[in-house]
Amino acid sequence: MSAPLRSDPLRFDESAVAAKAALLLLEARAREAGHELAATDAGEEVLHFLAMNGATATRSAVAANPAAGAKTNLALTNDSEECVRVSLAEKIGRLLPGLLSSEAEHLRERTLETLNALSRDKASAVRATLSEAIKHLDNVPRPIVQRLARDAETIVALPVLEYSPLLDDQDLLEILTAARATDIFCAVARRKGLSADASDAIVAKFDAKAVAILVGNESAKIRNATLDKIVVRAAEVAELHYPLVLRADLSPGLIRKLARFVGTALIEMLAMRDDIDDETRAKLKTELKARIEEETADHKAPVKETALPKQFDEAFVEAAADAGQRDSIVAALAKMGRVETDIVRKVLGSGSAKALTALAWRAGLGMRTAFKIQCAIMHLRGGSLLYARGGSAYPLSEDDMRWQLKYIGVPD
Repeated sequence: MSAPLRSDPLRFDESAVAAKAALLLLEARAREAGHELAATDAGEEVLHFLAMNGATATRSAVAANPAAGAKTNLALTNDSEECVRVSLAEKIGRLLPGLLSSEAEHLRERTLETLNALSRDKASAVRATLSEAIKHLDNVPRPIVQRLARDAETIVALPVLEYSPLLDDQDLLEILTAARATDIFCAVARRKGLSADASDAIVAKFDAKAVAILVGNESAKIRNATLDKIVVRAAEVAELHYPLVLRADLSPGLIRKLARFVGTALIEMLAMRDDIDDETRAKLKTELKARIEEETADHKAPVKETALPKQFDEAFVEAAADAGQRDSIVAALAKMGRVETDIVRKVLGSGSAKALTALAWRAGLGMRTAFKIQCAIMHLRGGSLLYARGGSAYPLSEDDMRWQLKYIGVPD
């Protein structure tokens, strides 16, 4: 009698592995198919099923899909993945005008619920995405915009603060009164058609960066008395000089006040304005002539070594720039920047704002001081000047400044 047949253990294992591989392949293809389906107009019920049961990539695709229904959008506000809710916020903001105007009442209510939920999302990235998406819209419920504008995270508040037409003066004044962050003041200062009351609130806090932006915003209304306060403070804040000179609504009195302390290049710009009377123009030309003669005299007169301090600092350089003392600036930049005096003189005579800025950076000076040297010592004007980024930061990258230094012969 023959022995009973027994299955081959090796063949059994191979079959099991093959079956498992087949299941994994089917599962992967199912996920892939679900993801592809989620991006199509497969019907609201199919998309809702995928949103509730799909993998993260699938749910994110549904969240971004304009064909998803209001019920699905609302359900996705509770999704566990932040990236899904970010995709939803991007889509809702993009489609909101059409969603609110064309949907039936019950669907419109769901859309507003979705919007409200996104504006309260625990993740700042979701709220910031929504704020950016709706910043120009005028058909969003005002309470939602007001909430975003008062968000503790500036990344959320800034878009609507700068652009939203739904924020009125009362909103802005309340926000400015409570604000501490420079970015908040700057965002409001950029608003188109800013009221005189809001401008007063910004100047009252006198954040130099924000005030410079405000003055440069030609659409912002600024009272003459407020401009006068700015001009008085500008004598000590170099980054305000250029935007003030360009301001179109300066009175003759304010123009004459500015001419007392801005650089010769800016006085010349004031004298070229079309909106000044003959008397003011004559006074500006007299001031310009006197300033140039004074600077020429300072340049010709040698600076005595005994007049130079043993240790230079930024206060000394600023004072020397204000006084137009070229040789003092040469001595200070050479010592503080560990550079030969011939190189400093070459830079000051080159007319290159970038080279001077790099040299000031090497010397450990601020961009405000570098700007003063451009105006008062190098006599640069208009487009030749290099302005601070954001009111005080260096406008060149460190790599750019190192390249400038290498170009003028300064070793690393």
